Amino acid sequence: EEWQGLDEDIAHVPFFAERYPEDEMIKRSKMFYELLNKRRSVRFLSDEPVPREVIDNVIRTAGTSPSGAHTEPWTFVVVQDPYLKHKIREIVEEEEEINYKKRMGDRWVNDLKRLRTNWIKEYLDTAPYLILIFKQVYGRLPNGKKKTHYYNEISVSIACGILLAALQNAGLYTVTSTPLNCGPQLRVLLQRPANEKLLLLLPVGYPKKDATVPALTRKPLEDIMVMM
Repeated sequence: EEWQGLDEDIAHVPFFAERYPEDEMIKRSKMFYELLNKRRSVRFLSDEPVPREVIDNVIRTAGTSPSGAHTEPWTFVVVQDPYLKHKIREIVEEEEEINYKKRMGDRWVNDLKRLRTNWIKEYLDTAPYLILIFKQVYGRLPNGKKKTHYYNEISVSIACGILLAALQNAGLYTVTSTPLNCGPQLRVLLQRPANEKLLLLLPVGYPKKDATVPALTRKPLEDIMVMM
């Protein structure tokens, strides 16, 4: 079959990695954990402007993610235009109201009550940026044939995790949103090709001064790690 990945004769070069002393490793790992442990899903976002260069840098960081056969099957659509943001909100809220009332079921809705979340998504208007992450289920070769994107959803999901860490590192906040049944409409609105499917929607900005979050705790290490 026709080779679909990297150039067959791609060069391999020596890899040089910086290695830290053990005490420095422990210090750095603890500091990074403490930074990420402050990450919270924030639904009350300010309209205060965020430097565009910061957004460029966090997207670049997400683009360092590993991917199946280095296909890099992601597209990050950054929306700043107020009209487009409001159209996205209209699409999401219309579908989310149906989700809450008909599709999600009583158990799911009741589980969300304690988080005080519903189908009203004001942050889609107020956040200075919306980042919509699309997975490319396949690509295109120069001759127009389909190019396989291996493990595209896993690859893009890893990139999303790196993006969340990059946002936290920059002092920005978001709430992970997977707008159920909105993908096709949002793809058309944003003029994305048929090979792209919406995976995640992130409103990005600073928290409002009166923002609140649920008083949640995280599982301790012994509950999430098994040492064999």
